[in-house]
Amino acid sequence: MLAHPAHLLAQGFGSGLSPVMPGTMGTLLAWLSFAVLSSRWPAFFTPFNWAVIIAAGFVVGIWACDRTGRDMGIADHGSMVWDEIIAFWLVLLLVTPADTASQVWAFLWFRFFDMVKPPPIGYFDRRFKGGFGVMWDDIVAAFFTLLVFAVWRSI
Repeated sequence: MLAHPAHLLAQGFGSGLSPVMPGTMGTLLAWLSFAVLSSRWPAFFTPFNWAVIIAAGFVVGIWACDRTGRDMGIADHGSMVWDEIIAFWLVLLLVTPADTASQVWAFLWFRFFDMVKPPPIGYFDRRFKGGFGVMWDDIVAAFFTLLVFAVWRSI
């Protein structure tokens, strides 16, 4: 993980090295960091700044995940969780303000879509390779999570 800065980022500052469900650990890190940063420094971590951070994190994540995948010899190694972090930050940005129960549901739906990869998520996972592919399928999982929330809130 410390061999290159890309690895540190792609592996979620070590959260992706968990021997148990590394993607879930990365998503939990995303949730915790979003909550702590937003509450500790609300003047900086505004919705607009979060959007900029997420967009920049997506672009940097393409590079970091591509480099880490090449160095590890596996394009989408399970320890790479930056994709989950960026995608779940996007979910939280768009569902917040939300109570704890709603955030738990967002977490569960996101993990469901990320793990099961129903169409078209699975298609994108198979079709796009490299850093972009690693990052993109999680953005689609975030979209599906947000779609569930949009339908739920409209009922």
